[in-house]
Amino acid sequence: MTPHPLEPRPTRSGSRAAHKGQQTRASILDAALNLASQKGLEGLSIGLLAETTGMSKSGVFAHFGSREELQISVIREYHARFEEEVFYPSLREPRGLPRLEAMYRRWLKRVSVEIDSGCIYISGAVEFDDRPGPVRDALADMVRTWHTGLVRSITMAREEGHLQADTDARQMLFELHGLVLALHHDARFLRTPGAVQRAEQGFLNVLDRYRAAPSG
Repeated sequence: MTPHPLEPRPTRSGSRAAHKGQQTRASILDAALNLASQKGLEGLSIGLLAETTGMSKSGVFAHFGSREELQISVIREYHARFEEEVFYPSLREPRGLPRLEAMYRRWLKRVSVEIDSGCIYISGAVEFDDRPGPVRDALADMVRTWHTGLVRSITMAREEGHLQADTDARQMLFELHGLVLALHHDARFLRTPGAVQRAEQGFLNVLDRYRAAPSG
């Protein structure tokens, strides 16, 4: 397609500048994600991020525009990494219980790694549970997206005959989520030894209650 004669043609220098801008934004976002994991989303500020990255406040501001936009960008980046590490690899497992088990265990592994730094899904819920606005909406949307994937996986396991026919997918999700919240609380706040193993055993207990009886 021939460019319109009045439209500026892209230049190599322009492309390089755009690429460099994307790289800079990605670096800032990576630093912001690390800060949010340690200090929470409310601990993020343009000034602190500028200090951490060695940039000027105006330089950071140019990439995000506001503290609120920065927080939302961090939530989206966290969710994208969560999907890459937990959700998408689990989809390679067979439909049904193998996929559900993979999703839960990868979720458990990620939370276990985040015990020292903190889970943005969980810490963010504490920070924004009673604070309506775009940041809370973005965080809730990401969590609901993950929950939707889990419910779909539970439903598939029921349809495959791996779980009892009357399995309530939402109820099972509630119980699995409860195990992860308990793990985060006991391991991060109480420093209870063996919390990860208890979360794994809890999952096995839930499966025993919902698992379909062997045919024949």
